[in-house]
Amino acid sequence: MRLYRGITVTYEAIRGWCLKFAQGYANQIRKQRPKSGDKWHLDEVVIKIKGEQFYLWRAVDQHGVVLDILMQRRRNTAAAYRFFRKLLKSTGFAPRVIITDKLKRYGAAKKDSLKGIEHRQHKGLNNRAENSHRPTRVRERRMGRFKSVGQAQRFLSAFEPIRGHFHPHQHKQSASEYRETMHQRIESWRSLTEISAIA
Repeated sequence: MRLYRGITVTYEAIRGWCLKFAQGYANQIRKQRPKSGDKWHLDEVVIKIKGEQFYLWRAVDQHGVVLDILMQRRRNTAAAYRFFRKLLKSTGFAPRVIITDKLKRYGAAKKDSLKGIEHRQHKGLNNRAENSHRPTRVRERRMGRFKSVGQAQRFLSAFEPIRGHFHPHQHKQSASEYRETMHQRIESWRSLTEISAIA
């Protein structure tokens, strides 16, 4: 599309724009979206960076909205506790129930940070969080893997809200509803990025 319009932009320029603007746009999207659900699905997935193994911790609500992510080197109780604290800070409220796989570290960390919250541990119940990793895997392959933990954290912190903004669960809507939703999302994007409509 840029070539068609006679615009020449290098990949380095696009990377610079992403570093400069993406997180700010993602933060505005988070502020505008409705309050998150009270049922949280949590999961962690292995990501290899330069031959080292790291863990991407992720939380989504019952509607499939990504609440937060955190890259960490470990998958122990301290890492789970750190992720819980980050979640509570970013969402501003505690959930009614959390659903995880059978990793025992969740239960140990929950005793300190999420007291009194119902905790369901079952691999089959946590498919929503596991499926939420798929777009990250696709992007990871296209980028030829992440280059560092910091780069992965910065990129995914912005990528998740922006991607979610333009993927409003098409399978749950009729064609007309989906078109209307996408029209609203595009107008919202133009507003927050201050892009006027092209005549």
